[in-house]
Amino acid sequence: MGAPLCRSICFCSDSSWPELRPQRGTRPKHGVSSPHFTVLTNSNEKQGRHTLDQFERIRSVFHAAFPKMQLDPGTPIVILAIKDEKNFRALEPTAYLAKGSLKLGGLFLPTADKNYVLMQLDVEGEHPYAVVYHEYTHLLMKKSAEWMPLWMDEGLAEFYQTTRIEEKDVVLGEASAENLLLLRQNQLLPLATLFAVDYTSPYYHEEHKGSIFYAESWALMHYIYMKDERERTIRLTEYVEQLTQKIDPVTAATRVFGDLNKLQRELQRYVGQSSFPALKMATHTEVDDSTFKVRELAPAQADAVRADFLAYNQRTADAQALLNRVLQEDPNNVSAQETLGFIEFSQGHLEEAHDRYAQAVRLDSQSALAHYYFAAISMMHSVPASDEPRVESSLRAAIKLNPSFAPPYDRLAAFLGMRHRDLDEARLMAVRAVSLDPANVGYRITAANVLLAMQQGQNAVNVLRAAAKVARTQEEKQALDNMLMNAQEYAAAQEQLAEQHRRIPEETTAAAEQGSSAEVSMPRLARKEFVANGPHHFVVGVLKGVHCDMPMLDLTVSSGTKTLALHTDNFYKIQFTALNFSPSGELKPCSDLENRPAKVEYVESADRTAAPHLIAVELHK
Repeated sequence: MGAPLCRSICFCSDSSWPELRPQRGTRPKHGVSSPHFTVLTNSNEKQGRHTLDQFERIRSVFHAAFPKMQLDPGTPIVILAIKDEKNFRALEPTAYLAKGSLKLGGLFLPTADKNYVLMQLDVEGEHPYAVVYHEYTHLLMKKSAEWMPLWMDEGLAEFYQTTRIEEKDVVLGEASAENLLLLRQNQLLPLATLFAVDYTSPYYHEEHKGSIFYAESWALMHYIYMKDERERTIRLTEYVEQLTQKIDPVTAATRVFGDLNKLQRELQRYVGQSSFPALKMATHTEVDDSTFKVRELAPAQADAVRADFLAYNQRTADAQALLNRVLQEDPNNVSAQETLGFIEFSQGHLEEAHDRYAQAVRLDSQSALAHYYFAAISMMHSVPASDEPRVESSLRAAIKLNPSFAPPYDRLAAFLGMRHRDLDEARLMAVRAVSLDPANVGYRITAANVLLAMQQGQNAVNVLRAAAKVARTQEEKQALDNMLMNAQEYAAAQEQLAEQHRRIPEETTAAAEQGSSAEVSMPRLARKEFVANGPHHFVVGVLKGVHCDMPMLDLTVSSGTKTLALHTDNFYKIQFTALNFSPSGELKPCSDLENRPAKVEYVESADRTAAPHLIAVELHK
């Protein structure tokens, strides 16, 4: 989701279009929930139950198709089931309100902490919820990002987007006329090329090539899926098993599907045939609809949900108007405070966002989101020693309140790692974050940083190489490349030092055999293990006397008439940031720090004879 050319809704706004104030008719009246979904509707309870039943049934289809796959995300799925077009347009993206714009029947809005679905209940058309089902498929496949090739991810989404839910059955795999027309008018990609496409490939980024990629991914998935059903084989399952064993997609395909040239010819004939099968499946909900929980929504509750959706949908002015009304009716509404915090954060007002989330925590200590965002925003700047216990406590509270929510695990790992304490726990927190959201490159970078803090250079390299497989954007790839280079240098330095230690007994023995006149190359004595004493301190000044002895670094900070000498045993552990500017190129600490103004974070040593240790450097213009 969110990748270029993925057929989701692009959320954008244009100040030249007038703001459309949401009407009271859009206010949800009923809430119906199961363990997997929450439906809020401004229609009636019957419609709410029906919508929830439909989503439970399509989920059961995925569960039957992939019984071993962990499907459900760690963030809630909230479905806004809106009764008609007028009320739907009061909530949909501003870009779709312009005259002549595409009419939507539904949209999927994933965020860091929840997943919204907006649906118009009276919509007409053959596949009115294609976008919803497409993006819901991506959401369910998200935890498989590390091993699932892109063709399969998009092929499944294209396959399931034409799902039709009937009274007692679910119809899968209805052919896409658009995809078929495209494939018949253009040459198919070689399957070896299709299987190898990743997020950096032009076949995924260029408009025409991307369209061919989507269409052929759908066609191959449709062909394999339907052939498995017809011949009662499990080739798709076998292919998945190969992939989960870290077999590359092309090799796995050859092992399971046989000669790829033959498969290519079969696929070419398949897309040229006159009719296509669809699969009708009898389904049942895993949760009996008699167990659905139904609740009436108070006006303030309903408006708070609408405001939250509008805020994430970039209709900030409409969201703000609703939030003002909610807080007039209910000054202690936690959801409204959280949404205001999000609005402030998205506008770059970090202090105001921090205060809003702090207020939400005070109002409801059981809000995992409030705890998480309060701590995460606090960590965007250097955390004063007096605030560290509160930040750590909020992260631990967020984890306890929602153990399936990945972000607080990642932030706790970073919090502990930057302070070089409880590193075994920090590693476990980082691993948990990655396991909950394998597609998040940032979580893998945190894990690598923790491993570097633990002096496990090669393990950090391995983590970063695995992260490269799920990197989607050029920015992610660049960040990984830079960090991988540093980690490889550190791992090489570790290996060189280990080799020196291995050679000591051999050189000593050889020297003894050759006589006392032989010289023995002895390594330098290692420094004593650093033991921190007291809180973290900060100093602003100019960096001087920068000296590296890989991976150690020494420097002084000149601040007025005072100078402070600092040391680190491993400069790869230092957190480097830049204030209000973007450095050009990769930062090389050994050569790029001299005479640079900076704010430096350090901690005193318990050994009074040892220099304080450098923790972080914030470069200034």
